[in-house]
Amino acid sequence: MKKIKKFTAVILCLFLMLVVAGCSSSVSGEEIGKKRIISIATVQPENHSIVLGLNAFKEYVEEKLGDRIEIKIFTNGVIGGNSEALELLQMGSLDMVVTSGSNLEAFADEYKIFSLPYLFKDEASFRKVMDEEEFIDKIYESTADKGIQGVTWFANGVNNFYSSKKIETPKDLKGLKVRVQSSEANVKMVQGFDAAAVVLAYGEVYTALQNKVIDAGTNPEMALVNMKHGEVAKYYSRTEHQIFTDMFVASTIFMDSLTDEEEEVFQNAFKLSTEVANGEWDNLISEAIEEATQMGVEFITVDKEPFEELQKPVKEELLKGNPELQTLYDIVQKIQN
Repeated sequence: MKKIKKFTAVILCLFLMLVVAGCSSSVSGEEIGKKRIISIATVQPENHSIVLGLNAFKEYVEEKLGDRIEIKIFTNGVIGGNSEALELLQMGSLDMVVTSGSNLEAFADEYKIFSLPYLFKDEASFRKVMDEEEFIDKIYESTADKGIQGVTWFANGVNNFYSSKKIETPKDLKGLKVRVQSSEANVKMVQGFDAAAVVLAYGEVYTALQNKVIDAGTNPEMALVNMKHGEVAKYYSRTEHQIFTDMFVASTIFMDSLTDEEEEVFQNAFKLSTEVANGEWDNLISEAIEEATQMGVEFITVDKEPFEELQKPVKEELLKGNPELQTLYDIVQKIQN
């Protein structure tokens, strides 16, 4: 298996070389008189809020350093999936990657903090925490020893339960089969509601809901329209039990290659990309809610307190099993309160 992964990475690297005329061109030191090509990979399509943020990033950098640098953005997973892109990043064959924070758990346990149920009070609290250096710098630096440097973050939505039946109290979840992504925290969270966790790929959720293989899903509102889940799940309950993030990460090789002037430009561009992407994400969520309502989906506001109360033992168990998260958890609580 390791040989297959290595071979895949080599093939992807060769592909990237052909596209940008040289792997790691940004750090080869042989571009005197030529523009450095900076490569960014994401699995998201061109119309996604993250890509719109990356386009703003590209425009800003090229406006300031266009005589020296050109940004190439590879969308739709053309460079490969998240794991392949991160491997190329570590090799120095890619300069930057945007990926889900959950994909970085394999490189640093700190990223597991986002899977804790009811870590944040609400999305406003989440964004406040993510803008605090005391917290986010620990996240950014956690993968540096693996050759991956966090540079900024993007909103990835709030997870809520949706089903063909109303979920208004925790009792309504009891006995339901709930689809989750594969992770210890997700499974324990669902079990904490006396429900059954079913690990399924995102693309299988629609059919599973339709055929009653599962009773409920847990995703942001976007899933109702983009994946048509609103056709088979007419009740969306705002439990707000998990809030995740996407991460913009860079190769430490690339970051170390920047001059002081270039680094300042890039840092400003990172902040701009987040502002643009998060604003676009909010617009998309509003549009998704409107479209889902037209599909016949009913949005239910619940009293979150009893849901959160049931998750306290789950959160304590996960923190006890991952003691390195306690410091981060304490910082989050201090910022929110």
